[in-house]
Amino acid sequence: MLLQPDQRTKLDDSSDTFFYDAPRFVTHVDDGFIRQLTDLYKERLSPNSRIFDLMSSWVSHLPKDLAFEHVEGHGMNAEELAKNRRLNHYFVQNLNENPKLPLADQSFDAVLNTVSVQYLQQPEVVFGEIYRVLKPGGIAIVSFSNRMFYQKAIAAWRDGSETRRVNLVKSYFGAVPGFSSPDVITHTPSAPSILQMLGMPGCDPFYAVIAERLEPLVTP
Repeated sequence: MLLQPDQRTKLDDSSDTFFYDAPRFVTHVDDGFIRQLTDLYKERLSPNSRIFDLMSSWVSHLPKDLAFEHVEGHGMNAEELAKNRRLNHYFVQNLNENPKLPLADQSFDAVLNTVSVQYLQQPEVVFGEIYRVLKPGGIAIVSFSNRMFYQKAIAAWRDGSETRRVNLVKSYFGAVPGFSSPDVITHTPSAPSILQMLGMPGCDPFYAVIAERLEPLVTP
């Protein structure tokens, strides 16, 4: 087992469905983080490909000048997802109650997860699902900062340093046979940590953990 039962717990153990019942039309990271993420997508995503935006919201971080064949969205609030104009289709599902995705095998070129991985209580299962829906050679990009809904983040995330959190996401990929060794992109601002924690503009650290679904082995 990757995580122990106590590491999966949340301070607020009520259903996430209730917590996300009301839409939140706010951004959860600063403009600097969003710019870095959009630049990363522009560099790593292919035009006219199929994208799955896992745990999405009303804001898209996809480059405006990059067209895709299909962008599928998932989230916890239908009103938020309905405002995301980059989504061709979306569905609502509580992954902590049902981590199995209603999506076909090998149907996406990329799976994206932005500032939400800290809320997964069954990350091994969800990352297994990410692998399943990716095409061979497809890419998964998990990005995060140091912000969170503290009461809804799992204990393993709340109690760890930012380095520990990066290693935690790397271990999620490592728990699924067939993913490449993850790459990590880090940008930490020079501002004092207290200003970062207060959410001052330009102070959000940026982390992205990236892995590919390896081509299946060909047996003679």
